[in-house]
Amino acid sequence: MSGHGTPIPMTSHRAGPLTGVAEVPGDKSISHRSLILGAMAVGETKISGLLEGEDVLDTGKAMQALGAEVINHGGGNWSVHGVGVGGFAEPENVIDCGNSGTGVRLIMGAVATSPISVTFTGDASLNGRPMARVTDPLALFGTQAVGRKGGRLPMTLVGAADPVPVRYATPVPSAQVKSAVLLAGLNAPGQTVVIEKEATRDHSERMLAGFGADISVEETDEGRVITLKGRPELKPQVIAVPRDPSSAAFPVCAALITPGSDVLVPNIGLNPTRAGLFYTLQDMGADLTFENKRTEGGEPVADLRAKYSPNMKGIEVPPARAASMIDEYPVLSVVASFATGTTMMAGVKELRVKESDRIDAMARGLRANGVTVAEGDDWWSVEGLGPDGVPGGGTCESFLDHRIAMSFMVMGMGANNPVSLDDGSPIATSFPIFEPLMGGLGAKLTRN
Repeated sequence: MSGHGTPIPMTSHRAGPLTGVAEVPGDKSISHRSLILGAMAVGETKISGLLEGEDVLDTGKAMQALGAEVINHGGGNWSVHGVGVGGFAEPENVIDCGNSGTGVRLIMGAVATSPISVTFTGDASLNGRPMARVTDPLALFGTQAVGRKGGRLPMTLVGAADPVPVRYATPVPSAQVKSAVLLAGLNAPGQTVVIEKEATRDHSERMLAGFGADISVEETDEGRVITLKGRPELKPQVIAVPRDPSSAAFPVCAALITPGSDVLVPNIGLNPTRAGLFYTLQDMGADLTFENKRTEGGEPVADLRAKYSPNMKGIEVPPARAASMIDEYPVLSVVASFATGTTMMAGVKELRVKESDRIDAMARGLRANGVTVAEGDDWWSVEGLGPDGVPGGGTCESFLDHRIAMSFMVMGMGANNPVSLDDGSPIATSFPIFEPLMGGLGAKLTRN
């Protein structure tokens, strides 16, 4: 499937029990960062388990365009021969980041303090997303950005020839913004400091430390203060990418709402800044357990076992948990439809500026399938209809958003009538094996 090609209408039908082992792809966040930091190290970084979805492949192509050597050895095994901090070459052509907001924003940060000009573009969805949240703090280094009205792609970044270190407090919780500033700080003199009031996913901090950067994290009255010393020589690494918790969310949630299901999802990263969905599901009464807990490559990992859970209750999701599960609210809202009572999700305004306005997109699709939804600028609520009460039968729009598309395909597995989708092609950006994996568990997905 391709998020850039011909639309692929799909339908999800009520399934029998979902059973078996779901081998989901590698973590997308870690995959992006492995390629970028590998390109900024000196020597060869070896990566296994890389997510080979379109978003990550576009980041790999971008690193090649900037002068790194990126080699696919097959089976999720890749190597990157880096050019060192400050060693990026000016690309000959426009860098196309496809559908990936993470990719484009992290790459912008990585090139922002190199004396080169880089033009970025993407698909229709990405080109409609605001970039000022990243270009504004990058301007503090001396970087210039010229794009379309509203700070949108296509956009040209002119890197700072003489960058200065920056102290920046993030106005909203965003791992992308934090990471972009830290990556820019690698080629700035002195210390770059990022302050976040609410902790966001910390893969960048962990991986920067692993590559040999001088980075520290301190909890203060101001918030979480991250200090990075500029111009290190990053050392190449051997990276085993854990499996993506955001991808694991779909087979897990499908099992919870499909009668008789018992699904094991092995080797899932449980970084505390990413695992909020699973704890929220347990709070709702889901039969979800963590087995074989361990640590791999500095990241906590476990096998998840999810079983059909007809007794789930609606809850008020703690707003403080939002940053650790921001990408999982769409599929959580599907699960909430099959619970009893109201599920309230607040502090989630970040959802308004993802690949789509995810609150609006999910609210439209849920209503089309008989579910009552209320919403505000930074909150929404779903009225649960119980384990056998979701009518289904509607057609939903994906809005070129992979998580919206997969969430509605999950909904159809437990609804009383099939749930249809206008375009499933964006699924390939993050979960290219979604259809065969879910089909192997017993799901019935058809292309119309």
